[in-house]
Amino acid sequence: MNQDRHHGGGHGPTHLFRTVAAGPVLPVLIVLVVVLVDLVGGAGMIWLPLLAAGPALAATTNRPRGVLCVGLLAAALAAALGVRHEVPARELAVVLSSLTAVTLASGLAGALRVRRERVLAAVRSVAEAAQHALLKPVPEIVGPFEVAVRYSAAAAEARIGGDLYALVNTPYGVRLIVGDVRGKGLPAVGTAALVLGVFREAAYDEPDLLTVVDRIERSLARNLGADDFVTAVVAGHPRVGRLEMVNCGHAPPLLVRAAGDVAAVEPTRPAPPLGLRALTDETPSLQVLPFDDGDQLLLYTDGVTEARDHGRAFYPLAEGLARHLSDEPARTLDALHDELLDHVGGRLHDDAALLLIRKPAAADLPQPAADGLLLGDRAG
Repeated sequence: MNQDRHHGGGHGPTHLFRTVAAGPVLPVLIVLVVVLVDLVGGAGMIWLPLLAAGPALAATTNRPRGVLCVGLLAAALAAALGVRHEVPARELAVVLSSLTAVTLASGLAGALRVRRERVLAAVRSVAEAAQHALLKPVPEIVGPFEVAVRYSAAAAEARIGGDLYALVNTPYGVRLIVGDVRGKGLPAVGTAALVLGVFREAAYDEPDLLTVVDRIERSLARNLGADDFVTAVVAGHPRVGRLEMVNCGHAPPLLVRAAGDVAAVEPTRPAPPLGLRALTDETPSLQVLPFDDGDQLLLYTDGVTEARDHGRAFYPLAEGLARHLSDEPARTLDALHDELLDHVGGRLHDDAALLLIRKPAAADLPQPAADGLLLGDRAG
């Protein structure tokens, strides 16, 4: 199941421009335009230095070989135009020397750019591997639930951030967590990895959901700084028709009943974020909700609800969910994610995670395959 979606097609004017710019076509066109202007204007020496724009531009999009080819073309045309306009030999030599210097400098710049691009590609591949290790792909079917996830990191080049999610099928039913680490960058990623590691282990070991939360709290208390914390919602489905939830300072999930009504699940008793329990007398409480066939639950991080448009208006998530609600979680989140990006103008300024589960009727779930695995489990 894809958790990162690429927006924008591969066709259209933008794609055409990138294709032209990727080769030496655009620099060559600029050189030819300068030559045409020179021939029409007949001013000779005045226009010849502008030929250096060709190799200079080529350095931004082409490899050193392409830069040298454009530079040689520019030098040859400069020499031909100089002879045609009877430019003095000394002045023509200055123009050709300048073109040679610009071409060599541009070729070096192109080589350095190619090297940086290779390093960046290596960093991206490491980041993608880290993302798959940290935020493991979630199957479309987990236990009795249909599941969809969409995640967008604010640091687009890094592809990972401080938001976290996990969903596991345990001996005590399906359990899941969605959280948001205070801060950004590598420290936030490290804290997210710690929370997910403890959750995945405790979710399998502990029969009580509050004990799972306690283990995460103890681990964070040992490892976090005084000002660090994690907001999170931990939920579990121990048996049919019952959903348990513990909210630790996080945004309230949105519960969608089979009839289509959307309501925020506010905590019955507010609890501090994970890592801050020692500073307050409040402790998390277990909230129990009915969860029947056709019901859905959306968990998210504040990167979604705090996303602003150009008028500084927040994205109305509950209204968006009601608009795009369907019986397919993946389709619902696709529409929500697209609308969210349109709301902010195409680029999020904070990490954003969406996790939607739906309880279909048992008859609607895929039947076990011959090897005993659910068809949806193959996606994981």
